[in-house]
Amino acid sequence: MDPVVVLVISLSCILLLSLWRQRSGKGRLPPGPMPLPILGNILQIDAKNISKSLTNLSKAYGPVFTVYLGTRPTVVLHGYEAVKEALIDHGEVFSGIGSFPVVERVTKGLGILLTTGNRWKVMRRFSVMTLRNFGMGKRSIEDRVQEEARCLVEELRKTKSLPCDPTFLLGCAPCNVICSVIFHNRFDYKDQHFLYFMGKFNENVKILSSPWIQICNNFPVLIDYFPGSHKKLLKNIADVKQYVLEKVQEHQESLDMDNPRDFIDCFLIKMNKEKGNQQTEFTTEALINIVTDLFGAGTETTSTTLRYGLLLLLKHPEVTAKVQEEIDQVIGRHRKAVLHEIQRYIDLIPINLPRAVTCDIKFRNYLIPKGTTIITSLTSVLHDSKEFPNPEKFDPGHFLDKSGKFKKSDYFMPFSTVKRICAGEGLARMELFLFLTTILQNFHLKSLVDPKDLDTTPVFNGLVSVPPAYQICFIPI
Repeated sequence: MDPVVVLVISLSCILLLSLWRQRSGKGRLPPGPMPLPILGNILQIDAKNISKSLTNLSKAYGPVFTVYLGTRPTVVLHGYEAVKEALIDHGEVFSGIGSFPVVERVTKGLGILLTTGNRWKVMRRFSVMTLRNFGMGKRSIEDRVQEEARCLVEELRKTKSLPCDPTFLLGCAPCNVICSVIFHNRFDYKDQHFLYFMGKFNENVKILSSPWIQICNNFPVLIDYFPGSHKKLLKNIADVKQYVLEKVQEHQESLDMDNPRDFIDCFLIKMNKEKGNQQTEFTTEALINIVTDLFGAGTETTSTTLRYGLLLLLKHPEVTAKVQEEIDQVIGRHRKAVLHEIQRYIDLIPINLPRAVTCDIKFRNYLIPKGTTIITSLTSVLHDSKEFPNPEKFDPGHFLDKSGKFKKSDYFMPFSTVKRICAGEGLARMELFLFLTTILQNFHLKSLVDPKDLDTTPVFNGLVSVPPAYQICFIPI
């Protein structure tokens, strides 16, 4: 027999044996499709729409199943009951963070989004407390958002009712709000440094949601040895971190220990207090990473939701008219329902960030070993047909009861839930409400094409659901 053939057969047998031992060893993982050597189940998952692929697999294997992303077993939770049982009933165990190799190349386990264990608890506790001290959830931050909304309106007026791509204008507003908390200043909408970094974040969201990044995360060897868009992503993140470092250095030169001006000052003061602690988590590198996380997360999730929201309002002018009528009457029930429906419908974060179990756990008669990666399908919750009839249809009635009053839903999880819920959830809700309301108070929205011909299908559906580019006219009322 040809030596090459013998080698291939031998390697295949070793890999299959390795996979079998993983599936039947320490843990008794949930069932799932049989993986191929090296590739795992990657050929059964559409990298352009991972969420849809997981939904299809759940029909065959149920709400809890295992897929192999490369050689790594990953447990998938699909549907409200499974997600609730894991993230709420066993929240502490499922609070670990899974592997995200592309981003880990630059974060090195620091920051807040992709940290775990004690480091995550320390950084999250400090961040939440500091953000609250600077007005998060209070009247003071609402005043900042309202002021920024007025600035946004002025910029939209400058378009003079001509067609425009709203991407950057809708990104500048939430970015300025978070900048005022982190850097103690806002930027002019034409500031070249501001627009440069807004472009970086916007580009990164598209790259992170692309099929190539999903492949790189499953086969990390590609990151170091192959060209691709991940190189641009890493360069963009490095540029942003360099900018943040310069801001930190400026703060260090003018720091007043008794009068912190913003988030960076508070972190630097904490660093000074912990100088003698060899185990401290408060380092310059940690500060740069956490500011980069807050800067990005506090900008792109809100701006993308705003951009997608306006596209949906263009697509459904009857909904827009109803909301504008309510704004005039200062009632607001439908307005709140529309905001919830926008977030439900666009399904901004389809499969959440990867998680990991922090210890061995028996879950639904399966034994999931410590460290196993967990994927939670938020799509399966937000598009549950029992809770939201015709979930693929944009209908604010999903959040209205029979008498037309707003109704809450436990299935509304656009920010994840409990242990790993977005630290800026309150601010994001406030921004979405005030920015959209202010825009609709001041402008009629006009599409360049017949609303029926507008396509609202996301161009990417990986980490984030990225809306298609479109042109809009803001006609002053």
